[in-house]
Amino acid sequence: MSPTTPLPRTAPEPATGPGRIVLLTTTHRVAPGLLSWPAWDVLRSADRVLCRDAGHPQLPYLAEAGVEVELTGAELPDATELVTWLTAAGTPGSDVAEPPAAPRTVVVLAGAEGESRFTDALARLAGSGRVAAMPALELLPGSYDLPGARLLDLVQVMDRIRAECPWASRRTHQELARFGVEEIYELVEAIETGDREEIREELGDVLLQVIFHARIAEDDAEGPFSVDDVAAGIVAKLIHRHPHVFGDVTVSDEADVEAQWMRAKATEKRRDSVTDGVPLGQPGLALAAKLSSRVRKAGLEVPLPSGEGVGYRLLAVAAEAEAAGTDPETALRVATRAYRDAIRAAEGHPAA
Repeated sequence: MSPTTPLPRTAPEPATGPGRIVLLTTTHRVAPGLLSWPAWDVLRSADRVLCRDAGHPQLPYLAEAGVEVELTGAELPDATELVTWLTAAGTPGSDVAEPPAAPRTVVVLAGAEGESRFTDALARLAGSGRVAAMPALELLPGSYDLPGARLLDLVQVMDRIRAECPWASRRTHQELARFGVEEIYELVEAIETGDREEIREELGDVLLQVIFHARIAEDDAEGPFSVDDVAAGIVAKLIHRHPHVFGDVTVSDEADVEAQWMRAKATEKRRDSVTDGVPLGQPGLALAAKLSSRVRKAGLEVPLPSGEGVGYRLLAVAAEAEAAGTDPETALRVATRAYRDAIRAAEGHPAA
């Protein structure tokens, strides 16, 4: 089980009635042994700690802390037997009816798949009317996922696919390049249509490309790097380019932020020309807009090349759009989508 809600800041209240059963959950995405203070508190004070999984990752750390754990095997104790022990004196399975001297606590250390059969049995017992006073039933997250924790799952899944899948294990950066371009275009289309579910899915597909390429890079004999190296690089870059967030630089508006970004980028890249770093393989209108933007932000006066062909006219339109704050590639896509709808309407099809 992998709870994601924050833990309480104070320890759970001690049992005051006929005892309590605490289902303690942990997440595999946090290092074993790193449990919350309320979790350690209830574990150390519990009368019994039960676990059906002999391979549970928390067991070595509980043993080191002096917490005795009863391994129950495939199934936890019978719900009626456990409730009887909690509400009556004696040993497990006792039929003695006298209440214990003090309320008892049983902690159940949940496994990766949860303890649904056990909790269902407790619920049926509570609803049967056979027990005069049921113990309190509590769910206590001992550790919980931090934001971004599921990225660890993605890395692990990609590791296994790369190792065991005949197709994925043979792929190269060059072979996957076209898929990256396709996924980006699909994401752009989802953003343009405003479909939130599609945006979420396409973002996942783009993220997969990043993780896949990083995993391929680990196998390189000459210059290997990992997804952690990729993440470390972008973290360092973001911090360096945002001194107004992570440092003592003051900015007044978006223009200041953009100017600071460009200065930091120029220092990092050590470029000799404003055209350096502009990929020539991008779509033509986007390329024209990017070059025009670089020239404008650098304060250069570079006249557009003259010519009679359609390409020169498109270049002029792209530069005009960029100067006006309009992305010509996006504008053309919007217009093209409207043109497509008009074509479908002329054919008698419903609007897309």
